[in-house]
Amino acid sequence: MNAESSALSRPLYEKASTPEEIQSNLADIHHRIEAACARCGRAPSSVRLLPVSKTVDESHIRMAYDSGCRLLGENKVQEAFGKWESMTDLTDLHWAIIGHLQTNKAKFVARFAHEFQALDNLRVAEALDRRLQEEGRNLDVFVQVNTSHEESKFGLAPADALAFAKALPAYSALKVRGLMTLALFSADQAQVRPCFVRLRELRDQLRQDAPQGAAFAELSMGMSGDFEWAIEEGATTVRVGQAIFGSRNKPDSYYWPEDRKA
Repeated sequence: MNAESSALSRPLYEKASTPEEIQSNLADIHHRIEAACARCGRAPSSVRLLPVSKTVDESHIRMAYDSGCRLLGENKVQEAFGKWESMTDLTDLHWAIIGHLQTNKAKFVARFAHEFQALDNLRVAEALDRRLQEEGRNLDVFVQVNTSHEESKFGLAPADALAFAKALPAYSALKVRGLMTLALFSADQAQVRPCFVRLRELRDQLRQDAPQGAAFAELSMGMSGDFEWAIEEGATTVRVGQAIFGSRNKPDSYYWPEDRKA
């Protein structure tokens, strides 16, 4: 499926322009999470909703905060850093970086981020660890794995994940929480679900074979168009943006990935 046909198959979401609309969308997502958990015999409390606020302006983020959101996901580090700086009055609002990170931006993530969900190379691990040591902070991290095997996406090849995991204990400021993936962009669950299955199976392998295996407890997978399938395959964190805030003006390729060829 090419990018154009994939985009056409993905739903459009109305813009949420009032606090009530954001609250209604959040309630709907939580209801769908509960229903997905019921279908696979899981407790709804085992799934964390991570609202994704990329491109969302400050006024709408504050609406989300007033609706109970205390952790928001952002792709682009500089966009997230600017939002953090402008909303430091919200002292319990935390930020998760969920997009590719270049080493020269590690200093920003080390300063403000609550977690980082796209760790996929040791150069970034070293840069983050060094900056975090300087800041006197730790950072929760997820290792990103390319389970769709698409060249356009970042993330480790599944076959490389164990060796990568064995190297991570050297970076003491990084607290591993689990794995993250981006599934194939498609409305066809027969193509999407295998991406989630691969991540779950890899997590189970790492929990058995990696030196800090118990740390690989979580699976961050599933977004607005496929999070229910992800939950049924074991997701513990789902990253939902457009179904809460409305469809973005820019195509997915603007965010997933960022500057892949570089």
